[in-house]
Amino acid sequence: MNTQAAPLVHPARLTAVLDPRLSRWLWLVKWLLALPHYVVLVFLWVAFVGASVAAFSGILFTGRYPRPLFHFTTGVLRWSWRVAYYTFGALGTDRYPPFTLADVPDYPTRWQLAYPEDLSRGLVLVKWWLLAIPHYLVIGFFLGGVHASWAGGGLVGVLTLFAGVALAATGRYPRGLFDLVMGLNRWVLRVAAYAALLTDVYPPFRLDQGSDEQWTGEEELAP
Repeated sequence: MNTQAAPLVHPARLTAVLDPRLSRWLWLVKWLLALPHYVVLVFLWVAFVGASVAAFSGILFTGRYPRPLFHFTTGVLRWSWRVAYYTFGALGTDRYPPFTLADVPDYPTRWQLAYPEDLSRGLVLVKWWLLAIPHYLVIGFFLGGVHASWAGGGLVGVLTLFAGVALAATGRYPRGLFDLVMGLNRWVLRVAAYAALLTDVYPPFRLDQGSDEQWTGEEELAP
Protein backbone atom coordinates (compact mmCIF):
# COMPACT_ATOMS: atom_id res chain seq x y z
CA MET A 1 0.00 0.00 0.00
CA ASN A 2 1.25 3.48 -0.88
CA THR A 3 0.93 5.62 2.24
CA GLN A 4 2.75 8.64 0.85
CA ALA A 5 0.54 11.72 1.09
CA ALA A 6 -0.24 13.49 -2.16
CA PRO A 7 0.92 17.11 -2.36
CA LEU A 8 -1.75 19.65 -1.59
CA VAL A 9 -3.36 21.24 -4.63
CA HIS A 10 -3.55 25.02 -4.68
CA PRO A 11 -6.71 26.63 -6.13
CA ALA A 12 -4.59 28.72 -8.51
CA ARG A 13 -3.10 27.18 -11.62
CA LEU A 14 -0.24 28.66 -13.64
CA THR A 15 0.67 27.01 -16.92
CA ALA A 16 2.98 28.07 -19.71
CA VAL A 17 4.37 26.89 -23.02
CA LEU A 18 7.89 28.02 -23.84
CA ASP A 19 8.07 29.32 -27.40
CA PRO A 20 10.40 26.98 -29.32
CA ARG A 21 11.70 29.71 -31.63
CA LEU A 22 12.30 32.79 -29.55
CA SER A 23 14.05 35.73 -31.21
CA ARG A 24 17.67 36.16 -30.21
CA TRP A 25 17.37 39.94 -29.88
CA LEU A 26 13.72 40.92 -29.39
CA TRP A 27 14.07 40.56 -25.61
CA LEU A 28 16.24 43.68 -25.59
CA VAL A 29 13.31 45.91 -26.56
CA LYS A 30 10.31 44.08 -25.09
CA TRP A 31 10.19 46.54 -22.20
CA LEU A 32 9.69 49.32 -24.77
CA LEU A 33 7.09 47.41 -26.75
CA ALA A 34 5.16 46.72 -23.54
CA LEU A 35 4.86 50.41 -22.58
CA PRO A 36 1.18 50.63 -23.67
CA HIS A 37 0.41 47.77 -21.30
CA TYR A 38 2.22 49.47 -18.44
CA VAL A 39 0.13 52.61 -18.93
CA VAL A 40 -3.12 50.65 -18.85
CA LEU A 41 -1.97 48.59 -15.87
CA VAL A 42 -1.32 51.70 -13.80
CA PHE A 43 -5.04 52.54 -13.99
CA LEU A 44 -6.09 48.94 -13.55
CA TRP A 45 -4.05 48.60 -10.36
CA VAL A 46 -5.61 51.77 -8.95
CA ALA A 47 -9.00 50.19 -9.60
CA PHE A 48 -7.67 46.91 -8.18
CA VAL A 49 -6.98 48.58 -4.84
CA GLY A 50 -10.49 50.04 -4.71
CA ALA A 51 -12.04 46.70 -5.67
CA SER A 52 -10.02 44.94 -2.98
CA VAL A 53 -11.24 47.37 -0.32
CA ALA A 54 -14.84 46.76 -1.40
CA ALA A 55 -14.24 43.01 -1.43
CA PHE A 56 -12.78 43.21 2.08
CA SER A 57 -16.07 44.64 3.32
CA GLY A 58 -18.06 42.07 1.40
CA ILE A 59 -16.09 39.16 2.88
CA LEU A 60 -16.21 40.62 6.38
CA PHE A 61 -20.00 40.90 6.38
CA THR A 62 -21.07 38.04 4.10
CA GLY A 63 -18.19 35.58 3.97
CA ARG A 64 -18.14 35.82 0.18
CA TYR A 65 -16.00 37.65 -2.34
CA PRO A 66 -18.41 39.53 -4.66
CA ARG A 67 -18.21 37.61 -7.90
CA PRO A 68 -17.86 40.60 -10.31
CA LEU A 69 -15.04 42.00 -8.18
CA PHE A 70 -13.40 38.58 -8.06
CA HIS A 71 -13.36 38.33 -11.83
CA PHE A 72 -11.96 41.86 -12.12
CA THR A 73 -9.14 41.48 -9.57
CA THR A 74 -8.25 38.05 -10.92
CA GLY A 75 -8.19 39.56 -14.39
CA VAL A 76 -5.78 42.32 -13.35
CA LEU A 77 -3.39 39.73 -11.93
CA ARG A 78 -3.74 37.65 -15.10
CA TRP A 79 -3.06 40.65 -17.36
CA SER A 80 -0.05 41.65 -15.28
CA TRP A 81 1.33 38.13 -15.47
CA ARG A 82 0.94 37.89 -19.24
CA VAL A 83 2.93 41.11 -19.63
CA ALA A 84 5.55 39.79 -17.21
CA TYR A 85 5.77 36.51 -19.14
CA TYR A 86 6.39 38.44 -22.33
CA THR A 87 8.95 40.75 -20.72
CA PHE A 88 11.38 40.29 -17.84
CA GLY A 89 9.17 38.13 -15.66
CA ALA A 90 10.06 35.15 -17.84
CA LEU A 91 10.83 36.09 -21.49
CA GLY A 92 8.89 32.95 -22.35
CA THR A 93 7.16 34.14 -25.52
CA ASP A 94 7.50 36.61 -28.37
CA ARG A 95 3.73 36.75 -28.83
CA TYR A 96 2.45 40.16 -27.80
CA PRO A 97 0.09 40.08 -24.79
CA PRO A 98 -3.59 40.77 -25.47
CA PHE A 99 -5.31 43.79 -23.93
CA THR A 100 -7.90 41.91 -21.91
CA LEU A 101 -8.71 40.83 -18.37
CA ALA A 102 -10.19 37.56 -19.62
CA ASP A 103 -8.44 34.24 -19.89
CA VAL A 104 -7.08 33.64 -23.40
CA PRO A 105 -6.82 29.86 -23.83
CA ASP A 106 -4.48 29.95 -26.82
CA TYR A 107 -1.99 32.40 -25.30
CA PRO A 108 1.29 30.68 -24.29
CA THR A 109 0.65 31.22 -20.58
CA ARG A 110 -2.53 31.05 -18.49
CA TRP A 111 -3.28 31.89 -14.86
CA GLN A 112 -6.57 30.59 -13.48
CA LEU A 113 -8.07 30.75 -10.01
CA ALA A 114 -11.03 28.83 -8.61
CA TYR A 115 -13.83 31.01 -7.24
CA PRO A 116 -14.22 30.40 -3.48
CA GLU A 117 -17.82 29.87 -2.45
CA ASP A 118 -17.03 30.70 1.19
CA LEU A 119 -14.24 32.72 2.78
CA SER A 120 -13.36 33.16 6.45
CA ARG A 121 -14.58 36.44 7.94
CA GLY A 122 -11.87 36.33 10.59
CA LEU A 123 -8.94 35.57 8.29
CA VAL A 124 -9.74 38.55 6.10
CA LEU A 125 -8.58 40.79 8.95
CA VAL A 126 -5.07 39.36 9.16
CA LYS A 127 -4.12 37.24 6.17
CA TRP A 128 -3.19 40.08 3.79
CA TRP A 129 -0.62 41.54 6.19
CA LEU A 130 0.24 39.49 9.30
CA LEU A 131 -0.06 35.95 7.97
CA ALA A 132 1.55 36.82 4.64
CA ILE A 133 4.66 38.48 6.12
CA PRO A 134 6.91 35.38 5.77
CA HIS A 135 5.96 35.12 2.11
CA TYR A 136 6.50 38.83 1.54
CA LEU A 137 10.10 38.36 2.66
CA VAL A 138 10.55 35.50 0.22
CA ILE A 139 8.98 37.13 -2.83
CA GLY A 140 10.77 40.38 -2.01
CA PHE A 141 13.95 38.42 -2.71
CA PHE A 142 12.43 36.92 -5.84
CA LEU A 143 11.27 40.26 -7.24
CA GLY A 144 13.72 42.73 -5.76
CA GLY A 145 12.61 44.53 -2.63
CA VAL A 146 9.68 45.38 -0.41
CA HIS A 147 7.75 47.08 -3.21
CA ALA A 148 7.98 43.89 -5.23
CA SER A 149 6.98 43.81 -8.88
CA TRP A 150 8.21 41.97 -11.94
CA ALA A 151 9.93 45.18 -13.03
CA GLY A 152 11.89 45.36 -9.78
CA GLY A 153 14.62 42.88 -10.67
CA GLY A 154 15.54 40.47 -7.91
CA LEU A 155 16.27 36.80 -8.51
CA VAL A 156 13.64 36.50 -11.26
CA GLY A 157 15.13 39.47 -13.10
CA VAL A 158 18.65 38.05 -12.86
CA LEU A 159 17.56 34.64 -14.13
CA THR A 160 15.63 36.11 -17.07
CA LEU A 161 18.66 38.23 -17.93
CA PHE A 162 20.71 35.03 -18.05
CA ALA A 163 18.02 33.56 -20.30
CA GLY A 164 18.27 36.57 -22.62
CA VAL A 165 22.04 36.24 -22.83
CA ALA A 166 21.64 32.52 -23.59
CA LEU A 167 19.15 33.38 -26.34
CA ALA A 168 21.53 35.88 -27.88
CA ALA A 169 24.46 33.45 -27.76
CA THR A 170 22.78 30.17 -28.69
CA GLY A 171 19.24 30.94 -29.87
CA ARG A 172 17.88 28.69 -27.11
CA TYR A 173 16.28 29.25 -23.71
CA PRO A 174 17.75 26.68 -21.27
CA ARG A 175 14.87 24.43 -20.22
CA GLY A 176 16.06 24.01 -16.65
CA LEU A 177 16.29 27.77 -16.26
CA PHE A 178 12.77 28.20 -17.63
CA ASP A 179 11.38 25.63 -15.20
CA LEU A 180 13.03 27.44 -12.28
CA VAL A 181 11.70 30.83 -13.40
CA MET A 182 8.21 29.37 -13.66
CA GLY A 183 8.46 27.92 -10.17
CA LEU A 184 9.42 31.29 -8.72
CA ASN A 185 6.59 33.05 -10.54
CA ARG A 186 4.12 30.39 -9.45
CA TRP A 187 5.07 31.10 -5.84
CA VAL A 188 4.64 34.85 -6.41
CA LEU A 189 1.18 34.48 -7.93
CA ARG A 190 -0.03 32.19 -5.16
CA VAL A 191 1.00 34.79 -2.60
CA ALA A 192 -0.63 37.53 -4.67
CA ALA A 193 -3.92 35.61 -4.71
CA TYR A 194 -3.79 35.07 -0.95
CA ALA A 195 -2.83 38.66 -0.12
CA ALA A 196 -5.54 39.99 -2.45
CA LEU A 197 -8.12 38.02 -0.40
CA LEU A 198 -8.99 35.82 -3.40
CA THR A 199 -8.43 32.58 -1.50
CA ASP A 200 -8.06 31.31 2.06
CA VAL A 201 -5.59 28.61 1.01
CA TYR A 202 -2.23 29.55 2.51
CA PRO A 203 0.55 29.51 -0.11
CA PRO A 204 2.90 26.56 0.39
CA PHE A 205 6.58 27.18 1.01
CA ARG A 206 7.33 25.03 -1.99
CA LEU A 207 8.99 25.67 -5.32
CA ASP A 208 6.83 23.88 -7.88
CA GLN A 209 8.94 24.13 -10.98
CA GLY A 210 7.96 23.46 -14.56
CA SER A 211 5.39 24.62 -17.05
CA ASP A 212 2.37 22.98 -15.39
CA GLU A 213 1.13 21.94 -11.95
CA GLN A 214 -1.48 19.78 -10.29
CA TRP A 215 -5.12 20.82 -10.60
CA THR A 216 -8.20 19.21 -9.16
CA GLY A 217 -10.37 20.10 -12.14
CA GLU A 218 -13.46 20.42 -9.94
CA GLU A 219 -13.52 24.09 -9.00
CA GLU A 220 -15.09 26.90 -11.00
CA LEU A 221 -12.35 28.90 -12.68
CA ALA A 222 -12.34 32.65 -13.01
CA PRO A 223 -13.08 33.49 -16.68
